[in-house]
Amino acid sequence: MSDTTLIAAGSAKDLPPGARKLVFVPGGESVVLFNLNGQFHALENSCPHAGASMANGVCEGLVLSCPAHGLKFNIQNGQCTASPQLRIRTHEVIVRGDALWVRIEQKSSMPSAHSDRPLSSTTSSLD
Repeated sequence: MSDTTLIAAGSAKDLPPGARKLVFVPGGESVVLFNLNGQFHALENSCPHAGASMANGVCEGLVLSCPAHGLKFNIQNGQCTASPQLRIRTHEVIVRGDALWVRIEQKSSMPSAHSDRPLSSTTSSLD
C-alpha cells in the first residue's frame, strides 16, 4: 500500500488566480485548493483548533483566517501565525499539462489535525 494518494482536482484553467476550490478526498475529508498568483496550494479543510471548515476563510496574501475564531495560517506551510503549536496540514499540488492533482499523505505519518491542547494565551483573545 502506498503512503500517498493522488487526487484529481480538476483543470488549472478552471481555477484562475485568486480563486479557491474545495476538493473531496475518499474517506470523507476535504482540502481547499488555492491559486495565488499562479501558484497552487492545498490545505486540509479543517482548523486544528476546533475543526472549523477553512473553505470560507478570508484570504489576504498568503494568510488564511479561520472563519470561526479568526486564527491566521500561512497558506504555503500551514503554520499558525500566532500559535506555533497549531498547524494545518498542507498538501503538494502537482500540475500535469492542464490537470491539477493533490498528493495526500497517509495521516498515520502525520500528527493529528486537531490539537488536544487549548490555545496559548497569545491567541485566546481571538475566541
